[in-house]
Amino acid sequence: MPLIKSSYQAPFLFKNGHFNTVYKTLFYKNTINYTRKRIYTPDNDFLDLDFSTVGSETMVIAMHGLEGSSQSNYIISVVNYLNSKKIDCLAVNFRGCSGEDNNQLYSYNSGKTDDLGTIITYLLESYNYKNIVLLGYSMGGNITLKYLGETTTINSKIKGAIAVSVPCDLKGSSYALASWNNSIYMTKFLKTLKEKTLFKMEKFPQNTIDSYKVQNANSFEDFDNAVTAPLFGYKNAEDYWTTCSSKQFIPSINKPTLLINALDDSFLSKSCYPISEAENNSNFNLELPKHGGHVGFNTSVFGKDVLWSENRILSFINHIIYN
Repeated sequence: MPLIKSSYQAPFLFKNGHFNTVYKTLFYKNTINYTRKRIYTPDNDFLDLDFSTVGSETMVIAMHGLEGSSQSNYIISVVNYLNSKKIDCLAVNFRGCSGEDNNQLYSYNSGKTDDLGTIITYLLESYNYKNIVLLGYSMGGNITLKYLGETTTINSKIKGAIAVSVPCDLKGSSYALASWNNSIYMTKFLKTLKEKTLFKMEKFPQNTIDSYKVQNANSFEDFDNAVTAPLFGYKNAEDYWTTCSSKQFIPSINKPTLLINALDDSFLSKSCYPISEAENNSNFNLELPKHGGHVGFNTSVFGKDVLWSENRILSFINHIIYN
């Protein structure tokens, strides 16, 4: 499908992509009351799912980005907004992200779609929703797109998906984040990733992870070579990135899907804008706002935010359910 012309117009301050990126994290102060349900995985682990329901026939499964959780401000924002529009939400906590460490030495990665499959199976078996929509941000968006493209049989209750700020080429994104202008983000990501890994190494003393390589990792390439690849059975970071990048799965997506990637998103490389894939798949809609940052798309610095991305998500949900 041809590219969608975006309606997002960034106010002056939000034309700075970095300010747009950090605004919700620093200044969004809304709260939410979830009901938590713990489900168990085939490999003797667990996933904590946070529900916020209003009695709808439609359920949105919202997935956070790297080192995020159901408490991430962008997740709280979209869940509160969709609840206000009478739509139920399930906010996923990927393994080790719910405030409690998971049971296995490994936790999650950008291509680990089997846990999403487990969540969907649980939802279908335990609830009677008429419509299910997938919503993924950043890493959660990569998981969403990969799942849709690699899964041969998808339940008819899953009507479609929205993905926001997705590093659909993991190699390109990893190199983009390693650049000097993203050093503050890289430092923040690596801090918590290293802390979690070192804790895991103490919890599982028989592990074969090289602690020196972990402590001295300065990029995702370093970390993925030292931790992600060996834990999940990949040869190295390159093999992990190649296998798990969602871009290659987009041609096989057969459910209505919207990807919103801002052109000024410093987390993304040029290869993270799947233009030809969109032009050759009628189910895949690509929207490339000029501004927006990474999971930003803010519209107001003072006063009530218009919540452009939340409204755009609602619009696409209504489109795929009622058209």
